[in-house]
Amino acid sequence: MKICKVAGDYIQLNQLLKLENIVSTGGEARQLIEHGMVRVNGEVAEAIRKKIRTGDKVEVSGEILLIETEMES
Repeated sequence: MKICKVAGDYIQLNQLLKLENIVSTGGEARQLIEHGMVRVNGEVAEAIRKKIRTGDKVEVSGEILLIETEMES
């Protein structure tokens, strides 16, 4: 399981996939999501811009990403 730190209250699913270098483009993210290859908290993700928040678990390509809020100094 990989810990992913995000700034703010949420990150959109397609942006998370790009941020974590799982995909290179938004188009690739769209394809993964449309083909049911991404799960959020155990359920197949259907919304490309789904809001991913602290505590959510995103599973894609056999990897699990645990989302945490980045703390400001």
